[in-house]
Amino acid sequence: MSLLTSAGLIACKNTTSSPALSEDKKYDTVKGKPIVISTWDFGKEANEAAWTILGKGGKALDAVETGVKVPEADPTNQSVGLGGRPDRDGRVTLDACIMDHNYKCGSVAGLEHIVHAISVARLVMEKTPHVMIVGDGALQLALENGFKKENLLTQKSEDEWKEWLKTSKYAPVNNIENMLPGGKYNHDTIGMVAMDTDGDMSGACTTSGMAYKIHGRVGDSPIIGAGLYVDNEVGAATSTGVGEEVIRIVGSHLVVELMRQGYTPENACKKAVERLYNRNPTAAKDLQVGFLALNKSGECGAYALQYGFSYSVRSGNENTIFKAKSMFPEKKKEK
Repeated sequence: MSLLTSAGLIACKNTTSSPALSEDKKYDTVKGKPIVISTWDFGKEANEAAWTILGKGGKALDAVETGVKVPEADPTNQSVGLGGRPDRDGRVTLDACIMDHNYKCGSVAGLEHIVHAISVARLVMEKTPHVMIVGDGALQLALENGFKKENLLTQKSEDEWKEWLKTSKYAPVNNIENMLPGGKYNHDTIGMVAMDTDGDMSGACTTSGMAYKIHGRVGDSPIIGAGLYVDNEVGAATSTGVGEEVIRIVGSHLVVELMRQGYTPENACKKAVERLYNRNPTAAKDLQVGFLALNKSGECGAYALQYGFSYSVRSGNENTIFKAKSMFPEKKKEK
Protein backbone atom coordinates (compact mmCIF):
# COMPACT_ATOMS: atom_id res chain seq x y z
CA MET A 1 0.00 0.00 0.00
CA SER A 2 1.34 3.41 -0.89
CA LEU A 3 2.13 5.98 1.79
CA LEU A 4 -0.47 8.36 0.41
CA THR A 5 -3.63 6.35 -0.09
CA SER A 6 -7.37 6.47 -0.26
CA ALA A 7 -9.13 7.37 2.97
CA GLY A 8 -11.59 4.58 2.36
CA LEU A 9 -8.93 1.95 3.04
CA ILE A 10 -8.50 2.81 6.69
CA ALA A 11 -10.64 2.17 9.74
CA CYS A 12 -11.18 5.90 10.13
CA LYS A 13 -14.24 6.80 8.04
CA ASN A 14 -13.30 9.94 6.11
CA THR A 15 -16.73 11.14 5.03
CA THR A 16 -18.07 13.96 2.92
CA SER A 17 -21.77 13.16 3.03
CA SER A 18 -24.62 15.61 3.61
CA PRO A 19 -24.52 17.28 7.02
CA ALA A 20 -28.28 16.98 7.45
CA LEU A 21 -28.96 15.05 10.65
CA SER A 22 -31.94 15.32 12.98
CA GLU A 23 -31.50 17.49 16.04
CA ASP A 24 -31.80 14.50 18.37
CA LYS A 25 -29.14 12.48 16.53
CA LYS A 26 -26.76 10.89 19.03
CA TYR A 27 -23.13 10.23 18.26
CA ASP A 28 -22.26 6.59 18.90
CA THR A 29 -19.09 5.97 20.87
CA VAL A 30 -16.75 3.57 19.10
CA LYS A 31 -15.69 1.64 22.16
CA GLY A 32 -12.76 -0.74 21.86
CA LYS A 33 -11.57 0.86 18.61
CA PRO A 34 -9.00 3.56 19.40
CA ILE A 35 -7.86 6.06 16.79
CA VAL A 36 -5.34 8.90 16.66
CA ILE A 37 -4.99 11.59 14.00
CA SER A 38 -2.46 14.38 13.66
CA THR A 39 -1.42 17.17 11.33
CA TRP A 40 1.24 16.86 8.61
CA ASP A 41 3.41 13.99 7.41
CA PHE A 42 5.53 13.91 10.54
CA GLY A 43 2.37 13.08 12.44
CA LYS A 44 2.91 9.51 11.23
CA GLU A 45 5.81 9.01 13.66
CA ALA A 46 3.93 10.88 16.38
CA ASN A 47 0.94 8.61 15.87
CA GLU A 48 3.13 5.53 16.28
CA ALA A 49 4.31 6.82 19.64
CA ALA A 50 0.71 7.55 20.67
CA TRP A 51 -0.28 4.04 19.60
CA THR A 52 2.11 2.46 22.10
CA ILE A 53 -0.42 3.67 24.65
CA LEU A 54 -3.71 3.50 22.76
CA GLY A 55 -3.00 0.03 21.38
CA LYS A 56 -2.64 -1.31 24.91
CA GLY A 57 -5.91 0.18 26.12
CA GLY A 58 -4.30 3.30 27.57
CA LYS A 59 -5.86 6.72 27.96
CA ALA A 60 -6.15 9.20 25.13
CA LEU A 61 -4.63 11.95 27.27
CA ASP A 62 -1.43 9.99 27.84
CA ALA A 63 -1.36 9.04 24.17
CA VAL A 64 -1.53 12.57 22.75
CA GLU A 65 1.13 13.85 25.13
CA THR A 66 3.43 10.97 24.24
CA GLY A 67 2.74 11.40 20.56
CA VAL A 68 3.54 15.08 20.16
CA LYS A 69 6.68 14.74 22.27
CA VAL A 70 8.25 13.00 19.25
CA PRO A 71 8.43 16.11 17.02
CA GLU A 72 9.14 18.28 20.06
CA ALA A 73 12.38 16.35 20.59
CA ASP A 74 13.36 16.19 16.91
CA PRO A 75 16.00 18.87 16.15
CA THR A 76 15.47 18.45 12.40
CA ASN A 77 11.86 19.61 12.72
CA GLN A 78 12.33 23.36 12.76
CA SER A 79 8.81 24.30 13.75
CA VAL A 80 8.22 22.33 16.94
CA GLY A 81 10.26 22.21 20.13
CA LEU A 82 14.02 21.61 19.99
CA GLY A 83 15.51 23.22 16.88
CA GLY A 84 12.48 25.40 16.25
CA ARG A 85 13.10 28.57 14.24
CA PRO A 86 13.58 31.55 16.56
CA ASP A 87 11.78 34.86 16.76
CA ARG A 88 13.29 38.06 15.33
CA ASP A 89 15.50 38.39 18.39
CA GLY A 90 16.94 34.89 18.02
CA ARG A 91 14.94 33.37 20.89
CA VAL A 92 13.08 30.08 20.53
CA THR A 93 9.72 30.38 22.28
CA LEU A 94 7.24 27.54 22.46
CA ASP A 95 3.44 27.40 22.71
CA ALA A 96 1.39 24.33 23.61
CA CYS A 97 -1.94 23.18 25.01
CA ILE A 98 -3.61 19.95 26.03
CA MET A 99 -7.24 19.07 26.74
CA ASP A 100 -8.99 15.94 28.01
CA HIS A 101 -12.50 14.46 27.85
CA ASN A 102 -13.64 16.26 30.99
CA TYR A 103 -12.95 19.80 29.67
CA LYS A 104 -9.80 19.95 31.75
CA CYS A 105 -7.10 21.85 29.90
CA GLY A 106 -3.69 23.44 30.30
CA SER A 107 -1.59 25.77 28.21
CA VAL A 108 1.76 27.52 28.03
CA ALA A 109 2.87 30.35 25.74
CA GLY A 110 6.21 32.01 25.13
CA LEU A 111 8.00 29.22 27.00
CA GLU A 112 11.78 29.15 26.57
CA HIS A 113 14.47 26.54 27.35
CA ILE A 114 12.14 23.54 27.83
CA VAL A 115 11.94 20.91 25.08
CA HIS A 116 8.59 19.40 26.00
CA ALA A 117 6.21 22.32 26.21
CA ILE A 118 3.28 19.90 26.01
CA SER A 119 4.27 18.31 29.32
CA VAL A 120 4.45 21.72 30.97
CA ALA A 121 0.97 22.42 29.61
CA ARG A 122 -0.23 19.21 31.22
CA LEU A 123 1.45 20.30 34.43
CA VAL A 124 -0.56 23.52 34.32
CA MET A 125 -3.73 21.49 33.82
CA GLU A 126 -3.12 19.00 36.61
CA LYS A 127 -1.11 20.88 39.22
CA THR A 128 -2.43 24.45 39.13
CA PRO A 129 -5.86 26.13 39.31
CA HIS A 130 -5.13 27.89 36.02
CA VAL A 131 -5.48 27.15 32.31
CA MET A 132 -2.66 29.25 30.80
CA ILE A 133 0.73 30.32 32.12
CA VAL A 134 3.14 32.28 29.94
CA GLY A 135 6.75 33.37 29.58
CA ASP A 136 8.97 33.45 32.65
CA GLY A 137 6.15 32.14 34.81
CA ALA A 138 5.83 29.03 32.67
CA LEU A 139 9.60 28.48 32.78
CA GLN A 140 9.64 28.93 36.55
CA LEU A 141 6.84 26.39 36.97
CA ALA A 142 8.66 23.91 34.77
CA LEU A 143 11.98 24.23 36.59
CA GLU A 144 10.30 23.95 39.99
CA ASN A 145 8.81 20.67 38.87
CA GLY A 146 11.98 19.01 37.63
CA PHE A 147 12.13 20.01 33.98
CA LYS A 148 15.62 20.52 32.56
CA LYS A 149 16.68 23.88 31.16
CA GLU A 150 18.21 23.54 27.68
CA ASN A 151 19.32 25.61 24.71
CA LEU A 152 16.68 25.03 22.03
CA LEU A 153 18.42 26.99 19.26
CA THR A 154 20.33 24.54 17.06
CA GLN A 155 23.19 25.64 14.83
CA LYS A 156 21.09 25.15 11.69
CA SER A 157 18.24 27.32 12.95
CA GLU A 158 20.66 29.95 14.20
CA ASP A 159 22.48 30.10 10.85
CA GLU A 160 19.21 30.47 8.95
CA TRP A 161 18.05 33.23 11.31
CA LYS A 162 21.30 35.16 10.84
CA GLU A 163 20.95 34.86 7.08
CA TRP A 164 17.36 36.12 7.31
CA LEU A 165 18.49 39.12 9.34
CA LYS A 166 20.59 40.41 6.45
CA THR A 167 17.53 41.50 4.48
CA SER A 168 14.72 41.40 7.02
CA LYS A 169 12.41 44.25 7.87
CA TYR A 170 11.16 44.39 11.44
CA ALA A 171 7.48 44.01 10.64
CA PRO A 172 5.09 41.06 10.97
CA VAL A 173 5.02 38.83 7.90
CA ASN A 174 2.29 36.22 7.87
CA ASN A 175 3.26 32.68 6.93
CA ILE A 176 6.90 33.60 6.42
CA GLU A 177 8.00 30.03 7.16
CA ASN A 178 5.86 28.63 4.35
CA MET A 179 8.66 28.64 1.82
CA LEU A 180 7.38 25.42 0.31
CA PRO A 181 3.63 25.28 0.98
CA GLY A 182 2.68 21.79 2.01
CA GLY A 183 6.19 20.57 1.37
CA LYS A 184 8.82 18.83 3.39
CA TYR A 185 10.11 21.96 5.09
CA ASN A 186 6.81 23.70 5.67
CA HIS A 187 5.47 21.89 8.70
CA ASP A 188 4.61 24.13 11.58
CA THR A 189 2.25 23.10 14.37
CA ILE A 190 1.55 19.52 15.25
CA GLY A 191 -2.02 19.06 16.45
CA MET A 192 -3.19 15.63 17.57
CA VAL A 193 -6.52 14.24 18.75
CA ALA A 194 -7.27 10.71 19.87
CA MET A 195 -10.05 8.46 21.09
CA ASP A 196 -9.24 5.55 23.38
CA THR A 197 -10.88 2.17 23.98
CA ASP A 198 -13.30 3.74 26.45
CA GLY A 199 -14.49 6.17 23.78
CA ASP A 200 -12.91 9.13 25.58
CA MET A 201 -11.16 11.85 23.60
CA SER A 202 -8.19 14.13 24.24
CA GLY A 203 -6.06 16.48 22.18
CA ALA A 204 -2.67 18.19 22.16
CA CYS A 205 -1.11 20.97 20.13
CA THR A 206 2.48 22.23 20.22
CA THR A 207 4.67 24.55 18.15
CA SER A 208 7.59 26.96 18.12
CA GLY A 209 5.32 29.37 16.29
CA MET A 210 5.80 31.53 13.24
CA ALA A 211 9.42 31.84 12.17
CA TYR A 212 11.04 35.21 12.95
CA LYS A 213 7.92 36.48 14.70
CA ILE A 214 8.04 39.56 16.91
CA HIS A 215 9.16 38.47 20.37
CA GLY A 216 6.11 37.76 22.49
CA ARG A 217 3.83 36.88 19.58
CA VAL A 218 1.41 34.06 20.36
CA GLY A 219 -0.64 32.26 17.72
CA ASP A 220 -3.57 29.89 18.00
CA SER A 221 -1.71 26.78 19.18
CA PRO A 222 -1.89 27.35 22.95
CA ILE A 223 -5.39 28.85 22.89
CA ILE A 224 -8.19 26.48 23.85
CA GLY A 225 -10.92 26.80 21.23
CA ALA A 226 -8.60 28.18 18.58
CA GLY A 227 -5.75 25.71 18.03
CA LEU A 228 -7.49 22.84 19.82
CA TYR A 229 -10.85 21.90 21.25
CA VAL A 230 -12.29 18.68 22.66
CA ASP A 231 -15.94 17.95 23.46
CA ASN A 232 -16.35 14.35 24.49
CA GLU A 233 -20.00 14.28 23.46
CA VAL A 234 -19.24 15.36 19.89
CA GLY A 235 -15.62 15.22 18.82
CA ALA A 236 -12.38 17.14 18.68
CA ALA A 237 -10.55 19.43 16.27
CA THR A 238 -7.17 21.07 15.82
CA SER A 239 -5.65 23.53 13.39
CA THR A 240 -2.45 24.50 11.62
CA GLY A 241 -1.25 27.50 9.65
CA VAL A 242 -1.45 31.22 10.36
CA GLY A 243 -2.66 31.37 13.93
CA GLU A 244 -3.95 34.93 13.84
CA GLU A 245 -6.59 33.91 11.31
CA VAL A 246 -7.64 30.87 13.33
CA ILE A 247 -8.01 32.95 16.49
CA ARG A 248 -10.32 35.40 14.71
CA ILE A 249 -12.91 32.69 14.07
CA VAL A 250 -12.12 30.54 17.16
CA GLY A 251 -11.54 27.84 14.57
CA SER A 252 -11.30 24.51 16.39
CA HIS A 253 -14.30 25.28 18.59
CA LEU A 254 -16.22 26.28 15.47
CA VAL A 255 -15.42 22.95 13.81
CA VAL A 256 -16.62 21.01 16.86
CA GLU A 257 -19.84 23.01 17.05
CA LEU A 258 -20.47 22.37 13.36
CA MET A 259 -20.05 18.65 14.03
CA ARG A 260 -22.56 19.02 16.85
CA GLN A 261 -25.01 20.37 14.27
CA GLY A 262 -24.50 17.23 12.18
CA TYR A 263 -21.72 18.15 9.79
CA THR A 264 -19.20 15.42 9.03
CA PRO A 265 -15.64 16.21 10.14
CA GLU A 266 -14.49 17.14 6.65
CA ASN A 267 -17.51 19.31 5.95
CA ALA A 268 -17.16 21.01 9.34
CA CYS A 269 -13.54 21.81 8.54
CA LYS A 270 -14.58 23.08 5.11
CA LYS A 271 -17.22 25.37 6.62
CA ALA A 272 -14.64 26.83 9.01
CA VAL A 273 -12.24 27.48 6.13
CA GLU A 274 -15.03 29.14 4.16
CA ARG A 275 -15.82 31.41 7.10
CA LEU A 276 -12.19 32.41 7.33
CA TYR A 277 -12.08 33.09 3.59
CA ASN A 278 -15.32 35.07 3.55
CA ARG A 279 -14.01 37.32 6.32
CA ASN A 280 -11.17 38.54 4.12
CA PRO A 281 -10.99 36.89 0.65
CA THR A 282 -8.05 38.97 -0.57
CA ALA A 283 -5.79 38.12 2.38
CA ALA A 284 -6.88 34.48 2.48
CA LYS A 285 -5.50 33.81 -0.99
CA ASP A 286 -1.95 34.16 0.32
CA LEU A 287 -2.38 32.30 3.61
CA GLN A 288 -2.47 28.69 4.68
CA VAL A 289 -4.84 27.43 7.36
CA GLY A 290 -5.97 23.85 7.77
CA PHE A 291 -8.36 22.12 10.16
CA LEU A 292 -8.43 18.48 11.21
CA ALA A 293 -11.30 16.83 13.10
CA LEU A 294 -12.49 13.54 14.58
CA ASN A 295 -16.02 12.78 15.73
CA LYS A 296 -17.37 10.24 18.21
CA SER A 297 -18.36 7.86 15.43
CA GLY A 298 -14.74 7.40 14.46
CA GLU A 299 -15.05 9.59 11.36
CA CYS A 300 -12.21 11.99 10.60
CA GLY A 301 -11.60 14.63 7.98
CA ALA A 302 -9.67 17.77 7.11
CA TYR A 303 -9.83 20.81 4.87
CA ALA A 304 -7.45 23.68 4.11
CA LEU A 305 -7.26 27.00 2.35
CA GLN A 306 -4.28 26.02 0.18
CA TYR A 307 -3.33 22.74 -1.43
CA GLY A 308 -0.67 20.77 0.40
CA PHE A 309 -2.02 20.24 3.92
CA SER A 310 -1.55 16.61 4.93
CA TYR A 311 -2.62 14.65 7.95
CA SER A 312 -1.88 11.24 9.44
CA VAL A 313 -4.25 8.60 10.81
CA ARG A 314 -3.45 5.58 13.00
CA SER A 315 -6.26 3.07 13.48
CA GLY A 316 -6.01 -0.68 13.80
CA ASN A 317 -3.02 -1.84 11.79
CA GLU A 318 -3.01 1.19 9.49
CA ASN A 319 -0.86 4.29 9.84
CA THR A 320 -1.56 6.38 6.77
CA ILE A 321 -0.95 9.87 5.40
CA PHE A 322 -3.69 11.70 3.49
CA LYS A 323 -3.80 14.92 1.52
CA ALA A 324 -6.58 17.21 2.68
CA LYS A 325 -8.93 18.83 0.19
CA SER A 326 -8.50 22.57 -0.17
CA MET A 327 -10.26 25.70 -1.36
CA PHE A 328 -7.41 26.63 -3.70
CA PRO A 329 -5.71 24.11 -6.01
CA GLU A 330 -2.03 23.35 -6.19
CA LYS A 331 -0.05 26.26 -7.54
CA LYS A 332 1.91 25.35 -10.63
CA LYS A 333 5.60 26.09 -10.48
CA GLU A 334 6.86 28.77 -12.82
CA LYS A 335 9.29 27.49 -15.47
